[in-house]
Amino acid sequence: MTMRVSPLIAAALVFVASCCQAANTTASNTASPTAVVPNEHCALPDIRPGIRSESVPGIADDFLLAQDRDSFGKLFGLPSTAPQVCSPPDKVCGLGCCNPDEQCCTNVRNASKYCAKNCSNQVGVAVTTYHNDNYRSGSNPKETILTPSNVNEVQFGKRLTLPVTGYVYAQPLYVPGVKINGNAHNVVYVVTEHDQVYAFDANSGQKLWQKSFIGTIGNRLIQPVTSGDVNCSDLIPEIGITSTPVIDLASNEIYLVAKTKETVGQSTTFYQRMHVLDLSTGLEYFKDGYFGAPIYAKTPGTGTGNQNGYLIFDPRIQHQRSALALSNGSVIVSWASHCDEGDYHGYLMTFDKNLLSPTGVYVTTPNAYEGGLWASGAGPAVDSNNNVYVATGNGYFDVNVGGIDYGDSILRLTFAKNPGVADYFTPWDQAMLNSNDTDVASGGVMLLPDQPGAKYPHLLVQVGKEGTIDLVNRDNMGHFNPGGDTQIVQTLPSAIGGVWGAPAMWNDNLYFGGVYAPMVAFHYDPVAQQIQPQATSATPESFGYPGPTASISSNGVNNGIVWIIQTDTYQGGRAVLRAYDANNLTNELYNSTQNQQRDQAGGAVKFAVPTVADGLAFVGAQNEVDVYGLLN
Repeated sequence: MTMRVSPLIAAALVFVASCCQAANTTASNTASPTAVVPNEHCALPDIRPGIRSESVPGIADDFLLAQDRDSFGKLFGLPSTAPQVCSPPDKVCGLGCCNPDEQCCTNVRNASKYCAKNCSNQVGVAVTTYHNDNYRSGSNPKETILTPSNVNEVQFGKRLTLPVTGYVYAQPLYVPGVKINGNAHNVVYVVTEHDQVYAFDANSGQKLWQKSFIGTIGNRLIQPVTSGDVNCSDLIPEIGITSTPVIDLASNEIYLVAKTKETVGQSTTFYQRMHVLDLSTGLEYFKDGYFGAPIYAKTPGTGTGNQNGYLIFDPRIQHQRSALALSNGSVIVSWASHCDEGDYHGYLMTFDKNLLSPTGVYVTTPNAYEGGLWASGAGPAVDSNNNVYVATGNGYFDVNVGGIDYGDSILRLTFAKNPGVADYFTPWDQAMLNSNDTDVASGGVMLLPDQPGAKYPHLLVQVGKEGTIDLVNRDNMGHFNPGGDTQIVQTLPSAIGGVWGAPAMWNDNLYFGGVYAPMVAFHYDPVAQQIQPQATSATPESFGYPGPTASISSNGVNNGIVWIIQTDTYQGGRAVLRAYDANNLTNELYNSTQNQQRDQAGGAVKFAVPTVADGLAFVGAQNEVDVYGLLN
């Protein structure tokens, strides 16, 4: 039999082909991206047994039989198709069996089934996105196990090493109580530059599943991108999944972007693809043709690299460094560059979380150059009204003279209708920042907790390479003032070392990790709505490039601990996990060199951020994730 295309897919192909050919005459820098529907040249197929396969190279039938599963299962992570059977008196519960004395419970977060003596039992704290929440606070205020009194060399240390293939630049994510093969597991999810995704039991270290996006399909060889491919050694030796994914507990899925190169004969093509995997199985659900499809955009603009007045997204040169975000039914993804190579621009795109169809694209410098969105791995911040906040990197700025290019700025973006800038702040010295490679976008944006009734109910804080702390009114960001940044709520020029990371906040304290300086805490006065100009405490250690980004654990306003991964040894040395008293950073509670034989972490990678939840601390490193916790 020859492979057939269903009428629905055929109609979609015709529709998209016509869309791709349509000329967009809008003179704006915002547009809806043109989407590419997967075909045999541009998408990983859905090859689950018994499911129609529209585009599997080398498969001559339009259905895959169960016996075909083994030849593809390793690459695509296929689940068992056998119906669940339980031996009496056990009873079926979702994908597993409950003992006679157990109830079949429903997880209210994601409708998954699990067995328990009491369905009212509470699960632990999930970390589903970079720095814990969409405000990017970096704080877990529900940590009841780890305290300043038991985080020490005697009681606390390394419990597990989770081996993976590839460097772990992304922050590990954590979900407790995930039902896998009939058992509940506290799961840590890890992605690597070797285009791999792993799910491990965080307590035992058992590998629960693994998903790979590389391999050979027919005559196509799919591999990670090399540093040489992008002419940049920022990430070595390979580039696959760099950014922190995002987890949707409501649907029990994890979203991520993978970069690959695909070779057929002598021809090599570069791709970036959006993927979504089931948290329990690692299975990728191709709900429609966009799943696993290449990310593509065509927007009007006369900037560098334009083709006849349009910018075409280049998956080779655009670097998907910033963490993903999830808000209002959309997955939010942003891009910058590798080492400022090529005609890149800052891109931010949104995708429907259910269909993964593109719903919007914004380009920061459509008529100029650069303006990347990278933030050293920090993700776009999103407020309670679904406004998106990002900082842009070096690039041309001309908004003050009627242009639409936003280099070295902090933006508030809205995607309510057409995506675009709703408000912005640009430092007075933008031209100098641009010419000296002192870009704003090395640091992520953090939103302060909302303060209803205050003079400024909605604030944000941001620091870039200059080390200037800017406190900005999100409702009126101030635009550009060439005479100085007096129009914003507060600015503390060069208050700290330059930041390659993100701030964190707990109990009215702001934590910043600048380069060639200690980690410092500044007090925020919620009544005056000002940051005290002098640091209230600092770590005994200073840190080289790239400086640390803090995560905080606490039980409400008590037992605050600041956690960092020291990574200034990334060019050949080991990472160091450090913990400090959050009320006084001069008091170091623990570090992983105190008992080096027992606690040594893996090789350091830049911009690593620790994840702390349910009594465990996770440290991403070279080819491993290290798990720390109480030893007894």
